[in-house]
Amino acid sequence: MKKFIVTMIFCCFAAAGVQAQKYALVDMEYILKNIPAYERANEQLNQQSKRWQGEIEELNIEAETLYKKYQSESMFLSNEQSKQREEEILNVEKKARDLKLLYFGPDGELYKKRESLMAPIQDEIYNAVKDICDAKGYSMVIDRASAGSIIYASPKVDISNDVLVKLGYSN
Repeated sequence: MKKFIVTMIFCCFAAAGVQAQKYALVDMEYILKNIPAYERANEQLNQQSKRWQGEIEELNIEAETLYKKYQSESMFLSNEQSKQREEEILNVEKKARDLKLLYFGPDGELYKKRESLMAPIQDEIYNAVKDICDAKGYSMVIDRASAGSIIYASPKVDISNDVLVKLGYSN
């Protein structure tokens, strides 16, 4: 019986501790849409991505053209010429795949460029959120945009506009 009472008292103190913590919400999509530097960085990434995609597409078209030419001339080519043309086609296709991996792979140029452009913006947002939390005594901040399980939250706990003001983008 003593263990039960001690457990109940512990649960009451734990529940009281949880209730004393303050939480806040931010909407990162909303914040990012209101930061011009983010929009410029996104546009820069899109333009670079299109240029790189164009390079890859040119190589794919070249490989396709070489293949069609090879098919139409294959009856007239010797075995050695045929192998040489096949290798040429495979080399162009490999170059296209390698470029695609270089530009768009997991550690590719697009990832690195996105990281270099977005990291300073994300750091600024993080520091603004941290400063607001320290000033207002929040224990935790949840991103409304990525937390799909939030059904309702009072607008009173949303600090998105406070973050924008702290960053100098008053709304």
